[in-house]
Order: sequence, then structure tokens, then C-alpha cells
Amino acid sequence: MEFGPTLETARLRLRVPQAGDFERFAEVLGNEEAARYIGGHQPRAAAWRRFLQMPGAWVVQGFGMFSVIDKASGRWLGQAGPWKPDGWPGNEIGWTFHPDAWGRGYATEAAVAALDWAFANLGWDDVIHCIDPANAASQALAQRLGSRNLGPVRLPAPYEDAPSEVWGQSRAHWAENRKRFA
Repeated sequence: MEFGPTLETARLRLRVPQAGDFERFAEVLGNEEAARYIGGHQPRAAAWRRFLQMPGAWVVQGFGMFSVIDKASGRWLGQAGPWKPDGWPGNEIGWTFHPDAWGRGYATEAAVAALDWAFANLGWDDVIHCIDPANAASQALAQRLGSRNLGPVRLPAPYEDAPSEVWGQSRAHWAENRKRFA
């Protein structure tokens, strides 16, 4: 059963997470390097509970991060999209990708589609990206998208001790930045 929107880019399909996506998601959370900036390594049972957050967000809030699927192979590459749990400092467009998808431009392609969708469908006037100050790759992606560092932020529990900076931009700024990706 399909639920929620499906977005298409040149190489990617973005859709609501499905149970079949879990194996690769569990690989991400089981990988110390891949999970370092998203709450750390988690055992499989904890990864399953965390995986269920996004489909639940879609049902309860009407949005959540999309599963990012390679159109050519059908392989789950990661997740990207809107995210706003209780107490979050703003309307976030976030991303997490499997290590074998790093460095191929998938995160940029998915984030552009997610930004377009969020601004068109959620009525948001701005977006943020909460990024660990040591996460150079996510900072570079935020900069490519046209976001700028707005300073440090304290995230709600259980992430209150994790260092984080807010990067962001307005809807109007995105309209200008979007032209670079046309």
C-alpha cells in the first residue's frame, strides 16, 4: 500500500519509508562513522524503533523524512526531508545517507527535492538544518543549498548535550538559490 507523496528527480525516488527500507537503515545506525552525528551507533532493536519514527511522523504530522531510493537499482540510499519533532528549534530539512551513497551528489539532489516539496506543501516560511559543528560534509551540503550558519542551538532531550549549530534560509532565499539547481 502506498501512502503519502512520491517525488522524482533525475536519479532518485523519494517516498514515505516502507518496512523493506529497514535493513539498510539498520546498517547506517550500526555503523559508527555513519551514525556519529545522528545520535550515535544503535543496536538493531533500537534502530527498528527509531526507523518507525518517520512513517509515524507522516501519519501524525502529514510529513516526515522521505526514503531516498536509487531509481536505477531500487536500492535505499538514505533519508531526507522535513522533520520537526516536539521542541525542535524550527522546521528542519534533514538528511542521512548510507556510507556507500556518500560523495555522489545524492544528498544534494534529494535535499533540493525535499526543500521544493516542503515550501510548496507545508506553508513553511523558512527551513533549518541542525548540524554538529564537526560535520563538515553536512555543512558543505547546507552551504551548497544556500543556507548559512545562524549559530549554536541547544536541541531538546535526548540530544541536549550534543553540539549543534542551526543553518538555515528563508523561502525567498530558497527561491533565489533554487535557480542554481535548474
